Amino acid sequence: MYAFKYTQVGSVDDAVKAAGSADDAKYVAGGMTLLPTMKQRLASPSDLIDLGGVSQIKGIRKDGNNIVIGAMTTHAEVASSPDVRSAIPALASLADGIGDPQVRNRGTIGGSVANADPAADYPAAVVGLGATVHTNKRTIGGDQFFTDMFETALEEGELITAISFPIPSKAAYTKFPNPASRYAIVGVMVAQAADGVRVAVTGAGPKVFRQGDMEAALKSNFTADAIKGVKVSADGLNADIHAGADYRAHLVGVMAGRAVSAC
Repeated sequence: MYAFKYTQVGSVDDAVKAAGSADDAKYVAGGMTLLPTMKQRLASPSDLIDLGGVSQIKGIRKDGNNIVIGAMTTHAEVASSPDVRSAIPALASLADGIGDPQVRNRGTIGGSVANADPAADYPAAVVGLGATVHTNKRTIGGDQFFTDMFETALEEGELITAISFPIPSKAAYTKFPNPASRYAIVGVMVAQAADGVRVAVTGAGPKVFRQGDMEAALKSNFTADAIKGVKVSADGLNADIHAGADYRAHLVGVMAGRAVSAC
């Protein structure tokens, strides 16, 4: 690791102020990605701003037809929340499938979403459920939040405070996991709500994306049979030692079909 300055803060304002006065600050939530990256000397921030003491961005609540989750809420808390399990069981199930118990009890939803790993699970929920990302400055629609691999619409120093998930009438998430990391080789969130059908795919491409052909097919016939004939192009999809682009394209159809059947 390179040398850095470590600062603990107790509020969002203090966190943003500390980040703004540093040369190259990074917020630390659960540290599941940032700390290993620093250990490998792939990142060298001048300052780490620890958000662990910022209680105002922790917790889960139901607000009208939305489930609002504070950015510093852990995966385990999302998975076990009675509010989430009752209103959006697909989101609780998704959180329960992240990593292992150690990761689920340290990692946070805000940290995962801000990191924007192309194989992470939460991006599929943010886009698939039509969520809204709240920051210290503004709100950002889920469709506009993820811009590229490990890149988001967040500005320098901007901090996620909460994510608001509309409650769907139906939703399910299925993934083909990497057996070691549990990251999604391909994961698909399918949701039906008042504004239509959403199909969000993670793991397959450089960033989470919506599968418009499947959405159109499911709009008139919400069954797994309706999307069996949808051809998923392998162009631009990820290819690595775990799965080629063609295989990932095939998995999108398989996982989508399973998700629809699970709704």
